[in-house]
Amino acid sequence: MATETILTKELLHNLFNYCDGILYWKKRNGNKAGTNGGRYLQTAVNKKLYGNHRLIFMMFHGYMPEVVDHIDGNAYNNSIENLREATYAQNCLNSKLRKDSKTGAKGVTKSGNKYRAVLSLGSFDTIELAKNAVIEARNRYHGEYANHG
Repeated sequence: MATETILTKELLHNLFNYCDGILYWKKRNGNKAGTNGGRYLQTAVNKKLYGNHRLIFMMFHGYMPEVVDHIDGNAYNNSIENLREATYAQNCLNSKLRKDSKTGAKGVTKSGNKYRAVLSLGSFDTIELAKNAVIEARNRYHGEYANHG
């Protein structure tokens, strides 16, 4: 019966070099590690796929949290300064503007001739007033996970 190799910080440092958010294989002529797995770059370690952002986080911190959040919302920016531990809820707070947004402002909907801030902040006469109210509330309630993009 085969035993599963435990993923450790030391193992990852033996397999990869890290430079500016990119993993490079040590034993494969320094080739970049990772293939496009849809939303994230992924790399197989011991025949199991991991997001490169998760591997990089573990290389620096020695553990792999439930969720690794990209602070700037760019799933391909895997610089260690852009990665942080988060809960699923915190990761959702840091989501970007939906592509199907009718107003172009995160958290703002149009209701008749008014714009409504979805955080129950009320109705506003202009998109600018509604957008500013949502940004202010998001900063207050979401703290460092507030994302206005």
